[in-house]
Amino acid sequence: AATGKGYFVNTTSGGITVNLPAAAVGSIVAVSDYASTAASNNITVAPNGSDKINGTNDDYTISTAGLAVTLVYADATRGWKSVTGSDADATGVTPGFVAASGGNTTITSGNYKIHVFTGPGALCVSSAGNCAGSTTVEHLTVAGGGGGGKGSGSAGGGAGGFRTTSPSPDTAGTPVSVQSYPITVGGGGAGSTTTPAKGVSGITSTFSSIDSAGGGGGGSGVEAVKSGADGGSGGGGAFIPGNAGGAGNTPPTPVAQGFPGGAGAGCYAGGGGGGATVAGSDAPTCQGKGGTGGPIADAYFGPTAPSYGTPGPVGSTRYFAGGGGGGRQPPATPPGGAGGAGGGGAGEFGPPDSPGVSGTTNTGGGGGGSGGPSGNGGAGGSGVVMIRYKFQ
Repeated sequence: AATGKGYFVNTTSGGITVNLPAAAVGSIVAVSDYASTAASNNITVAPNGSDKINGTNDDYTISTAGLAVTLVYADATRGWKSVTGSDADATGVTPGFVAASGGNTTITSGNYKIHVFTGPGALCVSSAGNCAGSTTVEHLTVAGGGGGGKGSGSAGGGAGGFRTTSPSPDTAGTPVSVQSYPITVGGGGAGSTTTPAKGVSGITSTFSSIDSAGGGGGGSGVEAVKSGADGGSGGGGAFIPGNAGGAGNTPPTPVAQGFPGGAGAGCYAGGGGGGATVAGSDAPTCQGKGGTGGPIADAYFGPTAPSYGTPGPVGSTRYFAGGGGGGRQPPATPPGGAGGAGGGGAGEFGPPDSPGVSGTTNTGGGGGGSGGPSGNGGAGGSGVVMIRYKFQ
């Protein structure tokens, strides 16, 4: 096209590109869909070099039948702008959205898609979108929970690390490009079945460069392994004096991925494992409760989606990465410590010897401590990775 001229563009036989001239302030070009066929055979208006159309250096696509646009070059900041209609006539960019594949389940919720990984895989991004559509993804990356301890007054395992962009659907997320992003879903740690051994720590979950650390194993009721292990959230400490709950948020992340485990008490009660948002409780009242996990609004998954996570104490919210409850035996009284909201397994009471309750699968919940001197610790729950983005 040349400045100062108008063009009737006939796309009856196929799409046509109009190349704008090198622009100066006041340059003007008019384009009209001659045969009203632009809806099926688009007219592409392409800027010259680094020139912009309505502030963006990208093509403008006429896809409305019969549309006529007169473009005048305003300046280097805004570039070509329409003087015959609104900005909607010449936005400069046809909205493009992120598109991807992968995961064990894909959920559609309104304008969003959620890829759920309950095992290892890859998010294969086939379109990175653009600024008029979407260019980022949200993530929920939860590691495997730690196993509970074994024996008298044993402790709950810590929850797997909980890292997420945000439960809000409109919060800016992680930019993506056209490539494959590796996904690792960490398994839960085994509960302790021998003494002296504390519960096994959970395994790390990964999305791209984002790592969530496995939860720390819970302490067992013998001196050598009385303290909880460090992890995404820390395992609780057993009843033996001088115990300690394991540290959470280990290794540290910019927003804490978890909290410490609680300490046990001399009344044969183990401390609770730490959770994503709350530390595991100490056992001064002879009951160590697991720390509360991290909340995700039900709306994140859509009204007809399968249920992920575990129901929590607050309305339409599901929780991930709850700590395991501490085990106990006489002179404490039943029951054992409750697991934290988010899949944390409850601690048990004994004798008779009872195994701690395992953390819920694909929540990252910690395993509960055992009841009785010979009970085994509950296993930690496996983790989960979810990727969410606007696709239309």
